[in-house]
Amino acid sequence: MGGFVRGAGPRYQQIVDAIERAVADGGLRVGDRLPAQRRLADWLQVDLTTVTRAYAEAKRRHLLEARGAMGSYVTAPKVELEGLVDLGMNIPPPPAGLDLEDMLKRGLAQVLLRADADLLMTYHLGGGGQADRQAGALWLAPMFGSVDARRVVVCPGAQAALAALVLALSAPGDVILAEPLIYPGVRAAAEQFGRRLVAVECDAEGMLPDALERACRTHGARLLYLNPTQQNPTTATLSAARRRALAETAARLDLRIIEDDPYWRFAAAAAPPPLAQFAPQRVYYISTLSKCLSPGLRTAFVLLPDGVGEDGFLAALRSFALMSTPLTTALVTQWIHDGSADALHQGVREEARLRLGLAGQVLGGAPGGLDGGASGIHVWYPLPSYWTPADLAHAARAEGLAVTPAGAFQAGGAAASAIRISLGGVRDRAALGAALKKLSALLARRPQGAQEIVV
Repeated sequence: MGGFVRGAGPRYQQIVDAIERAVADGGLRVGDRLPAQRRLADWLQVDLTTVTRAYAEAKRRHLLEARGAMGSYVTAPKVELEGLVDLGMNIPPPPAGLDLEDMLKRGLAQVLLRADADLLMTYHLGGGGQADRQAGALWLAPMFGSVDARRVVVCPGAQAALAALVLALSAPGDVILAEPLIYPGVRAAAEQFGRRLVAVECDAEGMLPDALERACRTHGARLLYLNPTQQNPTTATLSAARRRALAETAARLDLRIIEDDPYWRFAAAAAPPPLAQFAPQRVYYISTLSKCLSPGLRTAFVLLPDGVGEDGFLAALRSFALMSTPLTTALVTQWIHDGSADALHQGVREEARLRLGLAGQVLGGAPGGLDGGASGIHVWYPLPSYWTPADLAHAARAEGLAVTPAGAFQAGGAAASAIRISLGGVRDRAALGAALKKLSALLARRPQGAQEIVV
């Protein structure tokens, strides 16, 4: 029993994680009785209070239920009793061991101590105040080192930033170059504003510089969109050499680049420098908190190119989003300055790592294999030949699972036969494991043939 607990973090957290792993891999099944708390404490040679705290946390995660004198038993995941299990929405997973409600209370209390409530409830100029921009510079420091806060613009989310950049950097009818599979929000903005997306050929490393040059000359494009780190949906990351080559090509062709980089912090030390490091005069860099911390914060930072003013971008942004919400922006600024944002992201990153490991364990041996990166919050799953993405998504929905087919990301090129599986939308890791097992079983069997209707 001594090998029951492993990993980093507080001892009680290790116990909960071990229970969750055992439930996910079938070592513990619904209805199994767990050892009495004192007995488990003796086995693991820990304090009784440690086990009591672990059981309380396991109960909060719906891993077990207490039945008084009868003991504690493994319970069915709560999510199974609800509607669709969400493997389609790309959001960060809730970090274990962090009390988000308490963080919100403490953060907002600090905000109200330092700011006038009336000022938090009125109109503000877009782009953020000095403290907010300095917070953005701190957030961007792991990617860039020291950042001039005057180049940072605070935006109400990455989608608003993307839409404003499309408006500011292109005209109706213009072509925007991108990879064949892209974040759907870019496609929506381009279509809404009358721009046209053209896919550029890629290889295993990403967009090809020669293909970029051909596409630029053919279509007269002036704008390029890239999501270079843990790309959504493919999880591919451009190497430093490819980034440098694309930056040099863009400079030669006078292309401006929107670098959408929401997952860089998940890759951290293993991630190459942003493209903005290689072409600081022409790259507009976006970093959102929605994928690293929480979409509810609705905050993204845009690092403008060196020497480029903010007026055109802010004018485009204000045409549909006058300002970021002052209260939320103040909370983000407080969390970044006091270290809470980093602590929350470390918790999210660790939970994402565990979920990726679980996905690899459950799906790695299934037909089609698992083509996912070592970090991030989603995997890209190539399908066996007998499934099309649309058919698989439809069959999964019939079984209570939501996944995203490749067509949702297609901007051009050959149709991809894959689905994106998002790992953060299911609150409990045990419920995620059960959902992935159900998906694995679905992938392993061939779809039922269509039956003729006879009338």
